[in-house]
Amino acid sequence: MNVFGVDIGGSGIKGAPVDLEPGQLTHERYKVLTPHPATPEAVADGVAEVVGNFDWSGPVGITFPGVVTGGVTRTAANVDKRWVGMDAAKLLGDRLGGLPVTVLNDADAAGVAEMTFGAGRGREGTVILLTFGTGIGSAVFSDGRLVPNTELGHLELHGHEAEKRASTKVKDDHDMSWEQWAHRVQKYLAHVEMLFSPELFIIGGGVSRKADRFVPLIEGIRAEIIPAELRNNAGIVGAAMAAAGK
Repeated sequence: MNVFGVDIGGSGIKGAPVDLEPGQLTHERYKVLTPHPATPEAVADGVAEVVGNFDWSGPVGITFPGVVTGGVTRTAANVDKRWVGMDAAKLLGDRLGGLPVTVLNDADAAGVAEMTFGAGRGREGTVILLTFGTGIGSAVFSDGRLVPNTELGHLELHGHEAEKRASTKVKDDHDMSWEQWAHRVQKYLAHVEMLFSPELFIIGGGVSRKADRFVPLIEGIRAEIIPAELRNNAGIVGAAMAAAGK
């Protein structure tokens, strides 16, 4: 069964059809830059370009970098504040010509995909996926069940929002070495571990493909730390799963 998934991020909007049997993209993903300012209308145009590139006419799952309940976006940390309170499912569905649209939190989508097809497959207990990018997204699972919209990137850490200290954007903006950044990630993981005592951390986002550069530098964390297997495609796969009701 093929369903379309779109992943809206702080820097890019990417999507592709997904075969939900193996949880794999059936075509190379198509990506456009996230507009700045990332207003609802401008982002909707970007989503329409991604979907239109494939001449798609079926259900579409779309992730959003913030809290989503019932298709309504409730927060907007790294996109325009006009998203707050927006009926995103209606906006995006209308922009896609009436296609059936499902909208969900981006890290939740990535987490569901990893728990089904990737690094979290078959894992019990508490598992936390963290996506490092423009911000830090989170997906928390208890015995395989998702606790939605956790947004742990906004935890306070040493007087600052965690994602303002340990996101990939912060590493790039301040030209940090892998060692310097790993030290900040370590402090963040220690804080999350103190709160939730997970058995496993899954590190997602684009930086997951370079996990060997920083994960071995992280010390003092009891939980196992492994990179996401679906890498930066996890959100697309998870979005497609949501659109298919999985």
